[in-house]
Amino acid sequence: MLLTLAAAVALSIPRRSWRYFGLLATATHELGHAFAAVATGQRLTGIRLRLDHSGTTTTYSRSRAAAAWSCFWGYPAPAIVGAAFVRAGVSGWGPAAMAAGAVALAVSLLFLRNLAGFLITGTAIAATAALTVLVPAAFTGHVAVCMGVALLVAAVRDVMKLTNVHLRRRDRLASSDAYLLYRATAVPSAVWIALFFLLIAGAWFVSWQPVPAILLGGA
Repeated sequence: MLLTLAAAVALSIPRRSWRYFGLLATATHELGHAFAAVATGQRLTGIRLRLDHSGTTTTYSRSRAAAAWSCFWGYPAPAIVGAAFVRAGVSGWGPAAMAAGAVALAVSLLFLRNLAGFLITGTAIAATAALTVLVPAAFTGHVAVCMGVALLVAAVRDVMKLTNVHLRRRDRLASSDAYLLYRATAVPSAVWIALFFLLIAGAWFVSWQPVPAILLGGA
């Protein structure tokens, strides 16, 4: 388990690895918007992913509440998916989690609208498929936990970056989900950022619960 956690840190913290792994976090962020939109009956018209870790999900809805709902779920998505991967990995469902992730990414291909998006998503699908096929079944759970923890770290990195935009780089507010939520609801951006932090913290809590017992057991 310690090696798994170390691998997750190596994926999500160093600048060189984050340059690439952060693209998967962006894809997960945009899929959070997309899933929330589809779940509330909105029309999903396109997803764009960019190599600078930015992305946009375009939806159509006549309901302002529904639009705000889909706008909200971008930042929590990597943490929620990460927690699901961790719990699946430690419960023996690692292969299922990896397969589900690959399927979700494959479905998103239908909605991608730019070349970078296809490149990022195609690479992620290929990597997931390779890990699922090449890694022995006994270790697939470790891979799922590694990916899950890395996504949890990514969620923290991204929401900290968002906070920095609101505190120091206000010229970039136009692309901030928290600012867009403020525009849609009149609820201050700080409240939305706090909610993002709360959900991400909750995902970390859920993920961490089985870890002490595993570490004590020497897994």
